[in-house]
Amino acid sequence: MFAYVKGKLVSLEATNAIIEATGVGYEMRISVNTYTKVQAQVSEKADENVQLFTYLQVLENAHNLFGFAEISEKRLFLDLISVSGIGPNTAIIMLSSLSPAEIQRAIASEDVKTVQSIKGIGAKTAQRAILELKDKMKKYGIPDENGKTSNAPSYRSNKDEALNALLTLGFVKAVAEKNIEMVLKLRGNDLSVENIIKETLKM
Repeated sequence: MFAYVKGKLVSLEATNAIIEATGVGYEMRISVNTYTKVQAQVSEKADENVQLFTYLQVLENAHNLFGFAEISEKRLFLDLISVSGIGPNTAIIMLSSLSPAEIQRAIASEDVKTVQSIKGIGAKTAQRAILELKDKMKKYGIPDENGKTSNAPSYRSNKDEALNALLTLGFVKAVAEKNIEMVLKLRGNDLSVENIIKETLKM
């Protein structure tokens, strides 16, 4: 129904964004990957106008809109949800745990361990995703990892934003707080929101 939404960025959090276009505010779920890219785009251009490619999930009692910074991420999302056992929310968790390139590489190389390491993905689902998508991933070609730049806010803000994201993804607050503290002790207090979430999802 919606190919993309382009307009003023009203709100940006690690798990959702609101874009105002022609007087309508579109709220959408996003991955940490998209969050990082949009944050960098806004900082670099000093411009509040952004464009997110979209997917609309229509349920009996809700319409859920998902947004993606790049068409390639949306394409991967659609591939992932085509696999039995992977719904839109699980696909977003996958795209928040690993970069699109890492997911593509893991599937193409039949790396069950890496795919299964993602929260909510069991052995059978990981194997099914690899079986059904490995040829498609190879056909697309596996992108190289890009260097990451981050204009991150303070440590406390990053920690709080990561906690909010994990709560949205279904973590119990006490568990999320404990795991974040463990990650920060192991990796240092200057981690970006993206890396805090990714490391916590691996625990």
